[in-house]
Amino acid sequence: MAPSPAVAPDRLARIVERFEYVEARLGAAAGAAEIAALGREHAELRPVVAEIAAYRRALDGIAAAESMLSDPEMQALAEDEIRHLRADLPLREERLRLALLPKDAADARPAILEIRPGTGGEEAALFAADLARMYQRHAERRGWRFEVLHSAMSDLGGIREFTAHIEGEGVYARLKYESGVHRVQRVPETEAGGRIHTSAATVAVLPEPEEVEIDIPAQDIRIDTMRSSGAGGQHVNTTDSAVRITHLPTGIVVTSSEKSQHQNRATAMQVLRARLYERKRSEADDARAAQRKAQVGSGDRSERIRTYNFPQGRMTDHRINLTLYALPQIMGGELDEVIDALVADDQARRLAESGE
Repeated sequence: MAPSPAVAPDRLARIVERFEYVEARLGAAAGAAEIAALGREHAELRPVVAEIAAYRRALDGIAAAESMLSDPEMQALAEDEIRHLRADLPLREERLRLALLPKDAADARPAILEIRPGTGGEEAALFAADLARMYQRHAERRGWRFEVLHSAMSDLGGIREFTAHIEGEGVYARLKYESGVHRVQRVPETEAGGRIHTSAATVAVLPEPEEVEIDIPAQDIRIDTMRSSGAGGQHVNTTDSAVRITHLPTGIVVTSSEKSQHQNRATAMQVLRARLYERKRSEADDARAAQRKAQVGSGDRSERIRTYNFPQGRMTDHRINLTLYALPQIMGGELDEVIDALVADDQARRLAESGE
């Protein structure tokens, strides 16, 4: 007897039909905007359709084997095949359910990474710089494009403010779990007594919106120009190239000082759009799920999410109680094991909530 389908066949057929339509339409798309939109949808649907195909093959295989049970010469072979396929079916069903979970609309977007030191003075600024290097190395490992948009250094080489643009496959889908307060425990370079200090830095990962999604009227912003400066306040050049944009309705302030004044203005507007987009998304999330107090990947920066303990060589992610004694590797950009665990926990949570 063939097993009951885990997911309604009509739903699966509609997904496959949509994928085939998008694939055909890609070849005839007019304009860069349509090509980009279809490309994103195609990339999102492709792994889902692959899981549907694997699941259908498993069901078809069971049905074919069952049709051979009435043949005495084939019965033993058919029973063995049915046993094997039925044992594999729960895994196929779970993979299909995971693939069918609703996607965050921003998952396929590039990301804006912001890092700021928290409590801990100069040591916090040095730790913020370590985090910036960690994420840059992680981006390099995954083949992502990492571009520094703004960096304000402290006297000892730490970071006061840091903003980067990261582009590549699955950037926001994976890095969104990094938003929050990161805590470090170590003996600071500035500490002569050898005592362990605790300091912190805040990481924010924001999805980059399309320009058309976030309209910013000219009267809502104030633009100030300043001299670019490096560590210790030394002037990098003699022109007023740094740009600071203040969004008057929200009070959000964005600074860019890496390029020419014209480029800095464009960069600052890019970051401002990302912050306003994330604010809009957060407000919508709060309205939909006010009862959820702790959700992995929510980007709630009011609570510590991770501790990096240098004397013990360990990293602990407090959201999923994961501890790894591989701190040098993690600081070197090897974050996949941590992020994979966060993704799996998030998927399990959403599966339970969906009732699948």
